[in-house]
Amino acid sequence: MKRFMMALAALASVATTKAPPAPTLPEGVQTAQPAPAGGYPYLVFVPKGYGADTTERWPLVIFLHGSGERGTDIEVVKKNGPPKVIMQHPGSPYFLVSPQLEVGDDGSRWDTAKLDALLAAVRRTYRIDPARIYLTGLSLGGYATWDWAFKHPDLFAAIAPVAANSEDTSHDPCALKDLPIWAFHGDQDDVVDPLKGFAIVHAIDACKGSVRPMMTVYPRMTHGSWEPAYDDPAMWRWLLDQRRAVPAPDPAPTRKAKK
Repeated sequence: MKRFMMALAALASVATTKAPPAPTLPEGVQTAQPAPAGGYPYLVFVPKGYGADTTERWPLVIFLHGSGERGTDIEVVKKNGPPKVIMQHPGSPYFLVSPQLEVGDDGSRWDTAKLDALLAAVRRTYRIDPARIYLTGLSLGGYATWDWAFKHPDLFAAIAPVAANSEDTSHDPCALKDLPIWAFHGDQDDVVDPLKGFAIVHAIDACKGSVRPMMTVYPRMTHGSWEPAYDDPAMWRWLLDQRRAVPAPDPAPTRKAKK
């Protein structure tokens, strides 16, 4: 009988023990996070108010940097683009995830399989609205923006590639005919040919989708069109106004190792 009561006490102890709370991150600032399995290390901006309502889901903006921000010092990612802009706007009502590509990691290109793993981990960790996942990137990251969207045309609510085109000629432009797109380029870009960027937008437009892609070309602008693009409030209003009618499917759960 004594052993039976001890067993019941042990079971009661297990039943009433609560799992440790998930780690909380400061809101309104960017915090460095380690790479999830198969993914990239990243900065995450948690919007203010995230912790106040545990049921609300939030928009997510993913930013892919250019070649100049590669390395192991993730603070360098704040040099350009949304990570730089959001420091001036700590009240921004969305998550911003900015991964970092290491020099020599997968050559010199973003790996969409690693980006898939990163996004899946982010969606398992934070309450993300699956109908409001946005993608943008500049230069090298702009190339990856095109390529990742072509591989998953039903994932993003909108994309904004900057100073970039896609080198993969196997992509079917009509795959993106129903995706809201706003591309940006400088007309005197001497690093990435703006005509090739225009060609992608024109090819998608020719598919006569439900929404026409847009492209802004800045006059007398070389390889730096991300400055006016990301400083434009109209771009941010447009981006965050987009919403998928059919939300992106939930990521696959992490598989547990068999014992």
